[in-house]
Amino acid sequence: QVQLVESGGGLVQAGGSLRLSCAASRRTFSFAMGWFRQAPGKEREFVAGITWGGITRYSSDSVKGRFTISRDSAKNTVYLQMNSLKPEDTAVYYCAVDFRSSGVGISEHDYDAWGQGTQVTVSS
Repeated sequence: QVQLVESGGGLVQAGGSLRLSCAASRRTFSFAMGWFRQAPGKEREFVAGITWGGITRYSSDSVKGRFTISRDSAKNTVYLQMNSLKPEDTAVYYCAVDFRSSGVGISEHDYDAWGQGTQVTVSS
């Protein structure tokens, strides 16, 4: 079992930046990790993921070019750098780890352990 702890969320104005961190309680460098988000009244959606080898995948054009996922295997930490934030990016952001696949899944069912989430609020 692994515990994931997100941090770095907060309130930011549109156009601003935040960097989210997800620290794992044990080594996760062999596994793919992902970021999801859930806005009020909406389903949880995939944002970005990264394999153990550093291959990345992003959900759509809405975040591609603005968000960057990375990982520091030595620190068992994955990051989500979010730039040019928009009000529609407001959500609770979750990180997750996939113990079963070497690729980046885009469904929440692909992931086996989740953090508690961190709130990101973007004001207009």
